[in-house]
Amino acid sequence: MNQPSQYRDMPARVAAPSIFTWIILVIFLALFIQGLSGAGFTPDRLLRGAGNLGNFFAQAMPPDFSRIGPIAKAMYETFQMALVGVTFGVILSLPMALLCARNTSPAAPVRVVCRGIVATLRTIPDLVWALIFVVAVGLGPLAGILAIIMDTIGFCARFFSERVEEIRPGPSEALASTGAGRMQVITGAVLPEAFPSFVATSLFAVEKAVRSAVVLGLVGAGGIGVELNTAMTMFRYDQALTIIMIILVVVIGVEQLSSAIRRRVL
Repeated sequence: MNQPSQYRDMPARVAAPSIFTWIILVIFLALFIQGLSGAGFTPDRLLRGAGNLGNFFAQAMPPDFSRIGPIAKAMYETFQMALVGVTFGVILSLPMALLCARNTSPAAPVRVVCRGIVATLRTIPDLVWALIFVVAVGLGPLAGILAIIMDTIGFCARFFSERVEEIRPGPSEALASTGAGRMQVITGAVLPEAFPSFVATSLFAVEKAVRSAVVLGLVGAGGIGVELNTAMTMFRYDQALTIIMIILVVVIGVEQLSSAIRRRVL
């Protein structure tokens, strides 16, 4: 029997959870409670932690700007690491994305292999990549740049390929009907339509790389992370606060700049 119009316009009622939903909920609660108990989460520990945090800020204030020159140089090196790593990563991500996308890959086996490579690169954290490249090429910015390249390929190639698969088939089919080859269709129809999304994803990769480059320095991959690690190890919390403030300024500046570029492109 058809429902009256006033009932058809009402939102649907919440359905009763299925057995599968209850199983997932029980597993989630079990893991959550086990993780909470394993972390030693007690009020006494939290109170002592709050006191230690207060001592940290008491010793960190006021920030020490006596080493602002070396710190600024290390931050500049960190930014360069992120910029070089992302540039190479984005360049390498583009052909990988075309091989991963269903509508541009030459064959299904090639697509499966390339997607496996991208998934592997994305699964390994950038910090682990940095540890591997520190062993391979030694301490310094090169290890950080190589780690950022691997992380950027895993990040950008996935989103690039998804965007390529989402483009409208009409322009590609129209170009192919004129006798254009695969590469001509890609350069004449696929890339121009996906270009704004590529730019937006690349800018997100830059923001991500700047934050990652700070952490990579903690394992010897160069940059401001080395300065931060040294300051914390020597209990120079006033210098550590200066480094944290500079990192904050640079990260916010990069985010604002990328947002402005994204608004102009999209």
